Amino acid sequence: MKACVFTLGCKVNGCESNSLMEGLARMGYEVAEGLSPADIYILNTCAVTAEAEKKSRQAVARIRKVSPQAKIYVCGCASERAPAAFMQKENVTVVTGARRKEKILGLLGEEGVFIDGDDRAYGELPPPKSFKSRAFVKIQDGCNNFCSYCIIPYLRGRSRSRPLASAAAEILACGAAEAVITGIDISSYDDGGKGLADLLLAVKGADCRIRLGSLEVGAVGERLLEAAAEVRHFAPHFHLSLQSGAEAVLKKMNRHYTKDDYRARVALIRRYFPDAAVTTDIIAGFPSETEEDFEETLAFAEEIGFAAVHCFPYSRRTGTVAAKMREIPPAVKSGRLHRLLSLAARLKGEYEQKFIGKILEFVPEEEKDGYCEGYSQNYIRLYLAGGARGRIRVRAGLPFKDGLLAEHIDEKGER
Repeated sequence: MKACVFTLGCKVNGCESNSLMEGLARMGYEVAEGLSPADIYILNTCAVTAEAEKKSRQAVARIRKVSPQAKIYVCGCASERAPAAFMQKENVTVVTGARRKEKILGLLGEEGVFIDGDDRAYGELPPPKSFKSRAFVKIQDGCNNFCSYCIIPYLRGRSRSRPLASAAAEILACGAAEAVITGIDISSYDDGGKGLADLLLAVKGADCRIRLGSLEVGAVGERLLEAAAEVRHFAPHFHLSLQSGAEAVLKKMNRHYTKDDYRARVALIRRYFPDAAVTTDIIAGFPSETEEDFEETLAFAEEIGFAAVHCFPYSRRTGTVAAKMREIPPAVKSGRLHRLLSLAARLKGEYEQKFIGKILEFVPEEEKDGYCEGYSQNYIRLYLAGGARGRIRVRAGLPFKDGLLAEHIDEKGER
């Protein structure tokens, strides 16, 4: 029998879907991802925004169009939030939620709604089935931060961490050119008092390049950076979540830092890793955000000099504190988003410009239109003509598409 896994949402969802694919393969299924004819489907949903939740519901119809007879098993944040909205759809056989996703593998052939509210322990999944040269290794689930705009803690539950030995073993054995350490909030990783720095030290000799997923400001300190500096192939890329550069908005978001805190952590990163890429997320149009607040955010982003900014408009999530706040007009929100995107594009270009002519370490991920595409250690998108595999040294060239061209070099650094 053939099984497909269709995924919406974040990198953590993608990592979990790859684990479910590995579990299905071990059960004897022929496994594929995406949309193709199959006997059963696992739909892994997202609810981080209203649009993501809508797309998750619409995915059922997309699956039925490709495989009219397939049985559909639904899991993830959108089905945790509204299981009935999925269970009433044709071909949907089982609905589970965002927690303990490994349980869906034991429900194939069953019928009904099985929402698991247990967030006391970390749910181990099979090692993810890897299709690319980058492997995502999940080390943590859930979140305790309860930012005023975010629904995820209510759906995924409280923070819980994977045993360090298990996480380290998967990283060391992943066989990929790069391992990305991921989770809902890896900053809160804690296995009996051992944190993220301890995990990095446990894998410091790994053959693969090690990259950290998104971090909270408070996680960045001397100990973490000292541990990162000991990692043989560490990727100097720090995705440090900001959300707003206005002090008043940060307080309303229930973010637990100030601009001075953020500024100091970025300075610390650059002391250890001068060429590091510092990337971030910023929400445009948070409720009650004034024009002055938004200008403050733009100025702060300019000051920090982000290598990349993930910009997105505020999306109201019923059940959160921010949902009770006064929203700004959609046209104002849209205008601010476009201004933020324009600044982000300029900052990205300015960061990349610094590396033209320099030697970078490149991990190709896919081949398309005659080019290998992938990322440098500091998260610059690179395009190399022809084929390549593994972790290779290249010279960065001129701007191309959404990154830079790359040129082959020999061991002496010559073309």
